[in-house]
Amino acid sequence: MAFEYTGSGALDYFPCRYGKSKLLFRGPRRDLTRPFVAAMGGSETYGKFVAEPWPMLLEDRLEFPVVNFGYLNAGIDVFHSEPQLPEATKSTTLSIIQLLGAPNMSNRFYAVHPRRNDRFLRASNLMRAVFNDVDFTEFNFTRHMLSTLQAYAPDRFDTLVTELRVAWVARMRGLLERVPGPKLLLWLGDYRDPLSSDPLGAEPLLVTQAMVDEIAPLAQGLVKVQPSTTSRSTGTVGMHFGPMEEPAAQTMPGPLVHQEIAEALAPVVRKFL
Repeated sequence: MAFEYTGSGALDYFPCRYGKSKLLFRGPRRDLTRPFVAAMGGSETYGKFVAEPWPMLLEDRLEFPVVNFGYLNAGIDVFHSEPQLPEATKSTTLSIIQLLGAPNMSNRFYAVHPRRNDRFLRASNLMRAVFNDVDFTEFNFTRHMLSTLQAYAPDRFDTLVTELRVAWVARMRGLLERVPGPKLLLWLGDYRDPLSSDPLGAEPLLVTQAMVDEIAPLAQGLVKVQPSTTSRSTGTVGMHFGPMEEPAAQTMPGPLVHQEIAEALAPVVRKFL
């Protein structure tokens, strides 16, 4: 995880493991033997470049422990495939599960790294048959690959999107069945600068209302947070990063977005305590 410490100004995230898990979550390490709220998600939940991510802010509002199980660059696969997950969350009062984008998970078309889910590993025979004129050795990351395929072959790209959406629903069903106790879904809307755009669409990438409706009955609630224009427009104000990290920081939610998430969650989570 050396990429987390790239120069002066970077945060110390006190990365820690729980039990026999190989996953490094944001620390400091917490006591999992007493009741707590679990916050599961990707880099947004981890709080990359932010001193006080939303799980910490939520804990302050609730005056009840909230353990940050956010994992950098995570897709659903990180949590769905983690054998220590049921043991680590057995004392939870509630698990808040961030809805993650559909591209960063293995599927019938391609495989991703089991922990760095944003990393593209290989194309399947099906992928090579559908995109038989594409050299997949050029790609290291899923977003780059999908953006390229969308621009190069939009008609065939739709076939891939359909597969990703079907796989997302199935994987989320599996995850929600594995997590013990009450569960609350967190749907974080697009937090990027409103003046910017992504050819793949808004965050979480390729996730639609219909997809969320399919899995919502497996949880006890859903909180959708659409960050305000003000919070999306602040750029990197209040964020902490080294001199080489500014481009990456510009793609992450800032402190105001984290505050809005905590404020939206607090009244709903209190009902479970």
